[in-house]
Amino acid sequence: MKKTISIIGGGPAAMLLAAHLDPNLFEVTIYEKNKALGRKFLVAGKGGFNLTHSENIDDFISRYTPSIFLQKALKSFTNKDLRDWLDSLSIQTFIGSSKRIYPEKGIKPIEVLTAILEDLKQKGAQLKTEQNWLGWNDKNELVFESGLEVQSDITVFALGGASWKKTGSTGEWTNYFSKNDINIIPFQASNCAYKIDWENEFLSKSEGKPLKNIVVSCKNASKKGETVITQFGLEGGAIYALSPQIREELNQHKKANITIDLKPAFTVKEIVEKLTIGKLTQQLVKTIKLEKPKIDLLKTYLTKEEFLDVDFLAKTIKAFPLEVNGIAPLDEAISTVGGIDLNEVDGNFELKQLKDSFVIGEMLNYDAPTGGYLLQSSFSMGVFVANHLNTTHEKS
Repeated sequence: MKKTISIIGGGPAAMLLAAHLDPNLFEVTIYEKNKALGRKFLVAGKGGFNLTHSENIDDFISRYTPSIFLQKALKSFTNKDLRDWLDSLSIQTFIGSSKRIYPEKGIKPIEVLTAILEDLKQKGAQLKTEQNWLGWNDKNELVFESGLEVQSDITVFALGGASWKKTGSTGEWTNYFSKNDINIIPFQASNCAYKIDWENEFLSKSEGKPLKNIVVSCKNASKKGETVITQFGLEGGAIYALSPQIREELNQHKKANITIDLKPAFTVKEIVEKLTIGKLTQQLVKTIKLEKPKIDLLKTYLTKEEFLDVDFLAKTIKAFPLEVNGIAPLDEAISTVGGIDLNEVDGNFELKQLKDSFVIGEMLNYDAPTGGYLLQSSFSMGVFVANHLNTTHEKS
């Protein structure tokens, strides 16, 4: 007799889980609070549908904080495995110049979602939408706002984090787990803008402009890339990747000190040598090839004496100091960290205190950078739990 599996949530982790469960072993039902599955999946596709990243899997794993708990899942369903699976659904992908992986040009996000949903339909998965989960009743049945009560052999929760509320990711589910004495880590923004109190003079010249080809550092971590200067502070890939370090400093000290290498290609010595010939500002433009926002940054924050001191200027170009003193609101973040404490789940993502209940995706307390890493981790956890359940129940 088939076991019943209830999947709560209809995002990437849930869909990949359902797609890889053995239909000969399980009757699978996905319960989604929205009118359709994959709403956040589609929103993520509006800025270029970055499905995953192409780097080797060991480097891939190291991008997460913490990384060890995802190791087995990511190795069991890698970025290559994802591409192969999508190809089996006639969704071809390509590696972009940034080494990120996207659907082939012309394939829209809705087409990717439709292909996945068609695969679920063919495998017999039932999709029940507009079903907002509200916890458990006294009989330990799953309770929904619609009045539906469900008794399930196995439950897998894939309820997401707390960013992008318009997609349904509100984090309200934490209350129901707390009532069952499952430890919840408060949500915090990740991959978001960070607040810097710019000088008005600098902001009037540089707001909205990028700082390209830089290296941003905080504590023992560095990231090469670019950021954008905003009225709030800085945002963009180079600073998003340092979210764990910046957030830790903000939590401990109410501020975080970062440095920006404005010219990673040159050493301090090389910069000094290039700046000793001709007029200083001209050499910054012609020889060092600093863009105007970088020069404005230096001229605004250095005194005239410091700017004219070539040794001091060269060292500052290589490590321009900035103080971060705030973080964007949760709903403006690309993703969140927080949710269910990782100590609450075992190596198969099963809740230690609730037998036959699993938790996957962004509702777990881990950090993933932009670039396809969050999606891949959700995909991999879904497939990993599916394979675990297939293997366990095939033997029973």
